[in-house]
Amino acid sequence: MVSNDQRRRQLAREKFERQRLRREEARRRNRRRNAVVAAALAVALTAGGAVYASVQLTGRDADGVEAAAGPEATPSPDASSPPPEPPLAVDTKAAYTMTLKTNVGDLVVSMDAARTPRTVNSFKHLADEKYFDGTKCHRLTTQGIFVLQCGDPQGDGTGGPGYDIPDEDLASLGKAGPDGKVTFRAGTVAMANTGSPNSGGSQFFLVYEDSRLPPKYTPFGTLDAAGLKAVRDVAKAGVEGGTGDGAPKKPVTVGKATVSKR
Repeated sequence: MVSNDQRRRQLAREKFERQRLRREEARRRNRRRNAVVAAALAVALTAGGAVYASVQLTGRDADGVEAAAGPEATPSPDASSPPPEPPLAVDTKAAYTMTLKTNVGDLVVSMDAARTPRTVNSFKHLADEKYFDGTKCHRLTTQGIFVLQCGDPQGDGTGGPGYDIPDEDLASLGKAGPDGKVTFRAGTVAMANTGSPNSGGSQFFLVYEDSRLPPKYTPFGTLDAAGLKAVRDVAKAGVEGGTGDGAPKKPVTVGKATVSKR
C-alpha cells in the first residue's frame, strides 16, 4: 500500500518532469523566435554606404518560470505546452506605474491599461512574481535606432515567459511613411517581439532618442524624465566592443520591479 508521503513524492516527481518538459519546449520555441525590436532593419553606418543589419531582440526562455508565472502552478495536461497568458486581472480603466529600481536609478514607466490592457496585465503579473528582479538590460543600440532592451532573465536575448501576448494600440503609432516605418519618440517604452504579429513576451525596449521602426511594436508606456536621462547616460558610455549594437558598456541591472495602480 502506498503511503501518503510516497504519494506526495510521486506527485512531486511527476510535476517536476512536466515542468522540465515544458521548459525544454519553451526553450525551443524561444530559440526560433529571436525577438525583435528591429527585425530586418538595415542601417547605413558610413558615408561610404556600409550597412549594418541589426540583431533581433528576443523573449524569455522558460528556466525559472515556475517562480515567475502563476499558471505554472497548474500544469497543462499536455506537458510540452507552454504556460498560458495570465488571466486579465488589472483594472482596464486605470493607469498603472511600473518602477524598475536599477543600479543607474529608478526607471519609472507610466502605463495605461485602457489602451494596452493585456500588456499591462502581463507586466503586473510578472512583476508581482518577481520575474524581472535581478535581471539585466542586455542590449543597447546607438546607431540607426536608439534603444535599451530589457526584460530577459536569460540576459542574452533568448528569454521569455513561455507565453505570447497580443499586439495592442498599434494604431496610435500612426501611418507608416514611404520607408515602412514610424517614429518612436524618445521616452516611449514598447514591446519587443519575434517579428510576427502577437508574439510579445517579457522583453521590452526603452527609446532614448527618436527612432524609426516598423509600426508593429506595442507602445505600452512612457518613461519619466529622470529615467530617460539615466538611459541616455548609459547610451553615452557606449556598447561593449565599440560596436553600435550589443551589451551596454555601463551595465544596467534591475534590482526590483513593481507595478502599481495609480
